[in-house]
Amino acid sequence: MTRRDDILRLPPDLPVPVDDGMADHLPGRPVAPVLLSSTHGQRVDLSALAGRTVVYCYPRTGRPDEEPPDGLDLIPGARGCTPQSCAFRDHHREIETLGARVFGLSTQDTEYQREAAERLHLTFPLLSDARLEFASAMKLPLFEFASMRLLKRLTLIIHQGIVEHVFYPVFPPDRNAEQVLDWLRRQEAE
Repeated sequence: MTRRDDILRLPPDLPVPVDDGMADHLPGRPVAPVLLSSTHGQRVDLSALAGRTVVYCYPRTGRPDEEPPDGLDLIPGARGCTPQSCAFRDHHREIETLGARVFGLSTQDTEYQREAAERLHLTFPLLSDARLEFASAMKLPLFEFASMRLLKRLTLIIHQGIVEHVFYPVFPPDRNAEQVLDWLRRQEAE
């Protein structure tokens, strides 16, 4: 079975998310020391990483052989995880050149993420917060849908274990990697 839509493109007329203030507490906050499983096989503690780290948090990646859950398109900011991941893949080298590493983060388990990482040829690890330990410790914005607790889409820029900047809400998600690149370039110029 194949999907009726193109998983690599955003559907037209998606509702635009508004800033509900649920990420206002994050800039300047120390990153919680939580070990997260990665699709590269190791466990990662984002609080312990030196330098600058980009973590794009997304609700859930879909699969090309499964229709998205009914009603997902009606939730502002919920759709677009695959286009967002592909954009970070396409800009990964540029982001690294500007001195930052990249991770994707969702509440899906590592095996589910590994399938997406391989299928999309991602050049960076995806991190699993399936038990919501990181999301809870950081008080990241969440939503519930179809009996799933999912992250609202946001991107954290972490420097030396401190949240330096937050992109929230993120829309459209396929432009987020470019927004991050622009921000990193401005930081380099200062």
